[in-house]
Amino acid sequence: MLYYIFRFLEQFNIPGAHIWSYISFRALLALILSLVISAWFGEYFVKWMKRRNISETARDPSIDPFGVEKKGVPTMGGIIIIVAILVPVILLGRMRNIYLLLMIGTTLWLGFLGFMDDYIKIFKKNKEGLSGRYKIIGQLSIGFIVGLTLWLSPDAVVRENVSVPQQNKEVVIKHNPNAVKSLKTTIPFIKNHNLNYSDVMSFCGKYKVAAGWVLFVFMTILVVTAVSNGANLNDGMDGMCAGNSAIIGVALAIFAYVSSHIVYAAYFDIMYIPQSQELVVFLAAFVGAMIGFLWYNAYPAQVFMGDTGSLAIGGIIGVCAVIIHKELMLPILCGIFFIESLSVIIQTQWFKIQKRKGKRVRVFRATPIHDTFRRLDSQLDATSTYILKGWPRRPFHESKITIRFWIVTIILAALTIITLKVR
Repeated sequence: MLYYIFRFLEQFNIPGAHIWSYISFRALLALILSLVISAWFGEYFVKWMKRRNISETARDPSIDPFGVEKKGVPTMGGIIIIVAILVPVILLGRMRNIYLLLMIGTTLWLGFLGFMDDYIKIFKKNKEGLSGRYKIIGQLSIGFIVGLTLWLSPDAVVRENVSVPQQNKEVVIKHNPNAVKSLKTTIPFIKNHNLNYSDVMSFCGKYKVAAGWVLFVFMTILVVTAVSNGANLNDGMDGMCAGNSAIIGVALAIFAYVSSHIVYAAYFDIMYIPQSQELVVFLAAFVGAMIGFLWYNAYPAQVFMGDTGSLAIGGIIGVCAVIIHKELMLPILCGIFFIESLSVIIQTQWFKIQKRKGKRVRVFRATPIHDTFRRLDSQLDATSTYILKGWPRRPFHESKITIRFWIVTIILAALTIITLKVR
């Protein structure tokens, strides 16, 4: 909104109006504004929720060796995050940008899905929340819509990088002058680092391009669903998901900025994606909202984000990575989310396999994996056998686990960024 106003005023030589054309200015302003909104609005939201006694069911204190019992803590804090993201984006972004519209749509849809889950838990007193079937349908549907939009929209195009040999045997990276629809995506650590989905489907013969787009849509669905669920599982300790997501958001903002700048894209030998700079504004607001939310969500939490926040956060990360053709880097960048999900899968599947044999065998003390680090051996189910019963040797305080997970995410984010040059 403000972007268009000031670009209009620029025609009349209004001093300072031209600065709104700079992506760095709008991104930093979005960061500050979202941080202020989340901190300011968060205070009123927490007080309003407490006055109405709208809180999550008290978390089981038996899983915490330090005996912390959290009662009366408001949930649905994801509303704070969503408002803090969307207000700066609407004010500072170019609303006719297809990528920005996809990010806004993803935030609203998955935020609504999470809100329904939290609503059922709180007001219907159903601890199970929204049926898992409906959650999956909601995640699959937004993934399908995003993938289909990127396939069909004439605005979702790239200028592919081309290696041009020089007489002195050097290779210069340039970009194709024509913007095209592309099925290529970046593979980390590999010199010839672009994977073409149509090449994967080459067995389809003359239909390989169409089959490649079908595979791309399927990958979009998979990425959005997986990252959304991973973020949801990671939201189990005060400040855990918000801190990790802020770090991931910074890394994605760097990728989006580099991909939207033709000089930097050529330097790093990656695809140039016109108009993707608006993602930088969105991600700056995202990071600001996460940091501002930590004001109330850091240990001891005054508010929980609930599924309203965690599902939206995961969707934002997944869709953004798909748009900038970096979805195959997510297993590294979102390594914490991946491990959390993997630990749950291993625990549940192994228990089911052993149960058919008449045994009760678990791998970890508790899942998601972050709960393993605060569970005592004395708190385990006496009727079950644990493969990793002696690991870790002692429990850790919740705040220490959270900060160490942040540190791991910082390392993974740095490693992901380094892949731009390490090939």
